Amino acid sequence: MHARRRTSRLLAPLTVAALALPLALAATPARAADSPTAGSPTAVSRTAAGPTAASPTAAVAMGDSYISGEAGRWKGNSLSTSTSRAGTDRAWTGSSYDPSRVYGASAGNGCDRSDVAEIRSAPTTAQYQINLACSGATSANIPRAAGGGQSYKGEAPQADQLAQVARNYNVKLVSLSIGGNDLGFADVIISCVQDYEIWNSYCHDDQQEAVDSRMDEAMAGVAKSIDEIRAVMTQAGQAPDSYRIVLQSYPSPIPRSSENRYPESGWSRTSTGGCPFWNQDADWARDRLVPQISDRLARVAAAKGVQFLDLRDMLQGREVCSTATRLATPSSPPTATGSEWARFLDFGTTVQGTIEESFHPNYYGQQALGRCLTLLDAKGGGNWSCRNTAGRDSTGMYLTAR
Repeated sequence: MHARRRTSRLLAPLTVAALALPLALAATPARAADSPTAGSPTAVSRTAAGPTAASPTAAVAMGDSYISGEAGRWKGNSLSTSTSRAGTDRAWTGSSYDPSRVYGASAGNGCDRSDVAEIRSAPTTAQYQINLACSGATSANIPRAAGGGQSYKGEAPQADQLAQVARNYNVKLVSLSIGGNDLGFADVIISCVQDYEIWNSYCHDDQQEAVDSRMDEAMAGVAKSIDEIRAVMTQAGQAPDSYRIVLQSYPSPIPRSSENRYPESGWSRTSTGGCPFWNQDADWARDRLVPQISDRLARVAAAKGVQFLDLRDMLQGREVCSTATRLATPSSPPTATGSEWARFLDFGTTVQGTIEESFHPNYYGQQALGRCLTLLDAKGGGNWSCRNTAGRDSTGMYLTAR
């Protein structure tokens, strides 16, 4: 029924991947700050009085890897294994690789808040952009500890961190990306890759059932996260109309089968493109799973009275293996107009970075996300979908009303 059966040489990397593909995210001010409990030099101090009219304004990112900045290290993708990997690896120092050049102190605990994360790529949203998001976070890591929230990677629950921020800043915007890890997004990816590489079967039937079984609980967690953000802001003395909460969905990092530049048969999707999915599984992920998640998140946003930013089509034509993009080479360096905007599956015998970075918006993708948030902020209200313009960089992003 499928192409020839693959060998099991990928079992070991995939076992690692099963533990390491959670969603990740980051921040900075127009000037910027990381999590205030993470020991960053711009960490805010505790005050009893809270912010005043003269306090600086802040935009805050909360949630998982898709907003923290995971994969911000990479400008497109390349098969090059030396030095800067054809100009794609921003961690290259000239003699070695240092991820902290991109992720700062958060490279140490794996929260991976990049220097071009969505919030940091939206410098006009406030005087300061503060990134509390952490790669791998679930909705259990958002509520305050007093409300049952859980610490993660050595950091306090994100709502407790927000409370510290709100004591010192007039928070104008909170952008939230959460729910993907509750749904087992990493498990879906691992299952689909394993079914393509090893088991010679499809993943979409079993994984659709798994996602459906988790959906209601995951959305309840998203709703509670919004409630916790509001509670923190109320305690900080900020009126509901003094700030906005934006709940955002997830873009698809892989294209439809008809838009994949590599054939389903053979090894090129594995060894070259880094997109090892069967056609049926790719179509399911792009046209059913991602829209399903977006629609359910939109329902939560509507129920809670917050803005919604629909990102399902944000990477259209810029996905890993898309026919409209190319890999970088030493003679053809990466560009924002021609390279992929998401990280390919980085595994096997020539791993360049970390498996966690796979299938996340990269440097170019994060700049585009920042542009989406900037455009939404300028709208002042309403729910919007963000898309890119073919052949243009992040300045070609545009919104359409939902």
